[in-house]
Amino acid sequence: MRTLILVCLGGLAAQLVDGGLGMGFGVTSTTILIALAGIGPAQASAVVHTAELGTTLASGVAHWRFGNVDWRVVGLLAVPGAVGAFAGATVLSGVSTEAARPVTAAILLLVGVNLLWRFSRGRVRRARGEGAHHPGFLAGLGLFGGFIDASGGGGWGPVTTSTLLGLGRTEPRRVVGTVNTAEFLVTLAAVAGFVLGLWEDLVANAVLVLALLAGGVIAAPIAAWMVSRLNPAALGVVVGTLLVLLNAPTVLAVVGIGGAAVLGVQALVLLGGAALALRGWRRAARERGPAARVVAEQEPVRAEGVPQPAR
Repeated sequence: MRTLILVCLGGLAAQLVDGGLGMGFGVTSTTILIALAGIGPAQASAVVHTAELGTTLASGVAHWRFGNVDWRVVGLLAVPGAVGAFAGATVLSGVSTEAARPVTAAILLLVGVNLLWRFSRGRVRRARGEGAHHPGFLAGLGLFGGFIDASGGGGWGPVTTSTLLGLGRTEPRRVVGTVNTAEFLVTLAAVAGFVLGLWEDLVANAVLVLALLAGGVIAAPIAAWMVSRLNPAALGVVVGTLLVLLNAPTVLAVVGIGGAAVLGVQALVLLGGAALALRGWRRAARERGPAARVVAEQEPVRAEGVPQPAR
């Protein structure tokens, strides 16, 4: 029961971050399941993606209600993403648990390092004006992101959201909402692949699916509402720190490092993550300051009782 409660709380926290950042649910939940529930990487990825059928649907509806979705980009990302996800799930289902564990841990650790590097710089919102992405680019991005997502237990958001935010052609809240909405079809295809290869494991871990789903569905509308109200730089660093912290022991064990040395590495990661979160929060706050002032200066002064000219 204690494990189920922790998994439910983990799903809630992961969805809050995912809905606010456009990334984090899959990689965070997979790490939590491997660490707390003791299941293998393929089984963890299958459980997470099955739970995401509900969380991505709830998140997509919530983002649509708040006007955060670009449906053209959803279509161009989701269909190739579904193809990549089905292929990734099929590949992962055929790999032995012992062989997949260090590979999955390495992928998740690298994703965590990427999040630490990106968000500690405070560069989450780099708007350079609206502009359409080439359909071929979006299709390739979706295909790659879907494959990494299913084969690594998560990664759709880190691949697609980070790329689209970095290009700076779309308003950040619409990037997050669009990626979250497209993820439903990607998740559906991944689950289809896992059902073919891991049906018995899914049935055996159905209670974990329900625990993750409960926490994620509760958090989805809250995350969609707060996407433009919280500092995502600090949250991104927290996700990256968690991924590195929990996956470092498995990766270090491959090269023969264990015991006190692992605890020392984890302590350094924890301290470094706290420092980077503070740094990212401060840098993001500084970058928002001048932009906010420019917007304020462009707004017309509306004195009370003074009629405004018609537009």
